[in-house]
Amino acid sequence: MRHLLLLLPFVISLQAVAQHDQVMIADHTVLNNAMPVRKSHGAEASLQAAGFTAEEQALVLQYGDQEHWPEGIRLDPMRTKNAPYIQNYVCYRVAEYPEDSIKKVILMVPAKDNIHMPESMRPLADFYLLVPERAISEVNTGRQRPTISRGPNWKNLPKAKILLPEEVYATYDLAADSLAMAAMRARGMSQAEIDAVVFRSIDRNWPDGIDTFEERQKFVADFVKYKAYFATRWDDKVLLIIPVEKNRKQPVLMRPYVDLYFVYNANAVEIKRKRK
Repeated sequence: MRHLLLLLPFVISLQAVAQHDQVMIADHTVLNNAMPVRKSHGAEASLQAAGFTAEEQALVLQYGDQEHWPEGIRLDPMRTKNAPYIQNYVCYRVAEYPEDSIKKVILMVPAKDNIHMPESMRPLADFYLLVPERAISEVNTGRQRPTISRGPNWKNLPKAKILLPEEVYATYDLAADSLAMAAMRARGMSQAEIDAVVFRSIDRNWPDGIDTFEERQKFVADFVKYKAYFATRWDDKVLLIIPVEKNRKQPVLMRPYVDLYFVYNANAVEIKRKRK
């Protein structure tokens, strides 16, 4: 009975997290001195205890640094200016643990759920925050946190060369194309990976210099310089992955800070054969 009593609060805590997963940042000042998730000793163990795979844990630790925050909260003057809007972020509790007598919570801030935010605060990709529990409030919507994914793996895919850069489909709705969705599933992409592709294949979720037609005209000719990988094909269209890892030297305004996805006509792209 004594063991049951010791375990019961922990079980109830996990159930509460599952039922009330969505939260809001009630005290924006906690972002002023936020510790990177990876620097907290208890973070990795708490993620493991919450059931995350090793790959998912690595993503949370990697994208829990301030460098992955949107510009509107990453830079001090802009964070001060945008302070009243920080509470409008849709966040999800992913893990919690005590550290230095303070209960800490790891939050997921998913890009898909935050397109309503002001442009400078809008995340291009999911990022993670480590905050004290006192700084958050529950939001009882019944919504569960989205699956963690950075999008499909590109490292074993054929390289692609963009020949006709201006033919990019910058507003293509992949979710409305059943053949495109079937092609991605046939390639072995999980639903979380497909969701990432659908979200980041639309220009409004691209870097600042290419996220509208007018701005993109200054840079579109330079799309040929993107290092791209062939993901899949359907009908006369192809899906390309533009990995952040391979495109760090692009001009700042077209440089991805997370993998991007372009839809092109097949004849606008050259797919290079993989060496055996």
